Parts: sequence; C-alpha cells; structure tokens
Amino acid sequence: MRTIRIEAPSSDGTGTDTDGARPGPGRGPAPLLAGAAIAVVAAGALLALIDSGSPLRAPCTLFFLLAAPAGAIAAARRGPDPLGRAVTALAGAIVVDLLVAQCMVAAHRWSAGGGVVAVTGFSLLVLLVALLRDRARRGRPRD
Repeated sequence: MRTIRIEAPSSDGTGTDTDGARPGPGRGPAPLLAGAAIAVVAAGALLALIDSGSPLRAPCTLFFLLAAPAGAIAAARRGPDPLGRAVTALAGAIVVDLLVAQCMVAAHRWSAGGGVVAVTGFSLLVLLVALLRDRARRGRPRD
C-alpha cells in the first residue's frame, strides 16, 4: 500500500494547488465572463443587422451599443486607475451612442442596423488609433 502526500501550496504562489490547478493570471472567472460578454456583444450586433424578431434583440443590441465603444475607449485611455478608466469609458460610450442617434435623426436616416454599423466603425477606428499609438511607443527608444 502506498501513502500519497498532499502538499500545501507554497506561500510565494509558485506551486500548484491541492486540486492540481496552477495559480496565476488567466485562472478564475474573469476570462469566462469576458468570453460571455463577447458572445453577447456579437449576438447583439448580429441580431440588429439581420433585423431579427427575437426577444433577445433589444437587450443584446443595447449591450453591444454600450460595450463596443466603452471597450475601445478603455483601450485607448491611459492611466493606472481602473475605476476612473471604466467610468470614463462608459460615459464616452453613452456620448458616442447619443451623437450617432442625433446625427441619424437629423439626417432622417434612423435605423437600428445603421446605428450598429456607425458605432462599430467608430469603435474600430478608436481601437486602431490606440493600437497604432502603442506600436509607435514600443518602437521608439526610451530617453
């Protein structure tokens, strides 16, 4: 008969837990919640663009209209404070949505699909500018 020893996790966090899972980044509910949010965002955009009659269309599209520009603004914003970054991103997303709606109503071209396309274009543009800025900073030598 063999005795199996169960070691306690080390105090520095480099060992493995008793259940065999490794500690560290990417472990926990955050990646799962991020994946679920991305799925809801994609479903919202798709349901709005195909003009579905599903009861999930309105809440998923609303989540898309808030999450897409908020994610892009949060990626573009610098600063160590995560709460300030989140508040700024959410406020910016609301401003973007209201400006897109106002422009579409003023042009007499209001449609949910058109709003989704406009917000997607704005979000992709902001994200692209943020990525290019980060790439330029990485390539520049530090003083």
